[in-house]
Amino acid sequence: MSDDGHEQTGHENVPSRQRKRFPGISSRAYEHPADRSALVALRKLSGFDTVFKALSGLLPERSLRLLFLSDSVRVSDQQFAHLNDMLRDACYILDLEKVPPMYVNQDPQPNAMCIGLDEPIIVVTTGLVELLDEEEMRAVVGHEVGHALSGHAVYRTILLFLTNLALRVAWIPLGNLAIMAIVTALREWFRKSELSADRAGLLVGQDLKASMRGLMKIAGGNHLHEMNVDAFLQQAEEYEAGGDLRDSVLKILNVLPRSHPFTTVRAAELKKWSESRDYQRILDGHYPRRTEDKDTSVADSFRESASHYADHVKGSKDPLMKLVTDIAGGAGNLGGRVRRGFDGFTSSAPPKDRPADAPPRGDD
Repeated sequence: MSDDGHEQTGHENVPSRQRKRFPGISSRAYEHPADRSALVALRKLSGFDTVFKALSGLLPERSLRLLFLSDSVRVSDQQFAHLNDMLRDACYILDLEKVPPMYVNQDPQPNAMCIGLDEPIIVVTTGLVELLDEEEMRAVVGHEVGHALSGHAVYRTILLFLTNLALRVAWIPLGNLAIMAIVTALREWFRKSELSADRAGLLVGQDLKASMRGLMKIAGGNHLHEMNVDAFLQQAEEYEAGGDLRDSVLKILNVLPRSHPFTTVRAAELKKWSESRDYQRILDGHYPRRTEDKDTSVADSFRESASHYADHVKGSKDPLMKLVTDIAGGAGNLGGRVRRGFDGFTSSAPPKDRPADAPPRGDD
């Protein structure tokens, strides 16, 4: 019997724990609204269904599994036993019945991923294993199990395949353009899905400090004595609020080629969620169950996501988001606001046809 009175099935060797368990939890409990809306938008992308169906039958998944089996170390009771304990523990807490295979791959770059079409595979690099302590690693394993529970592995696999394909057909202008349109949409979704998986990692580890430490280490390496959580989170606030409209545009351009959100942004988002009523309700046992998933409305999910975006835009300190709010509210003097937002693009000297002491025009 488990600590919550439930009989253990398929997890008899799960290590003892003090953390809470969430029987039957649906991924909807922790999914970020932006994750759901981005996935809806992705599925509506012209040609995506056709590409998805075609690739589902063509992707070399068996080859992928054989590659990790032959050239990586499979986690088990005999190999990386502490990671195997964490994996079983994470699956037990999130009530994922079938424990996915997990591999450690030799790569100094700290990274982890959950891929696969029929069944998910979790892969962590040696760089990540060596960088994180036990509780930080527990949050990462929970993060990847969250991807598996949400069904993210399928889209991640297609993203990896299409990214490689785009490089191979770069010499075909129209072909590459079509592929990159889908790759860009997939990346937009995947960045949002990372926010969901971070939440799953917190539900598994139930240690916000460990989650924060892990994100800081991914950003700055194994130098915790040189870093500070509050200062790290302050970077996220400064990143969002700083600069003018030029910086807002540069933020968008900087993030487009990335598969993950910026680390400071992830930390700030996770801390905000950990302080929310939604998180506390999950810990108290009040959360949507998988048995209810079939009754959920796609339209309701989209409305919830739209409401989240509206609140985000309204409360954002980003100059571009403020401008969007002003436009939506019919703010007057908009021309002057835009011009001042891009003040770095124009000379600070007055126009030649107006003297320096001339009274301002109506849109200044």
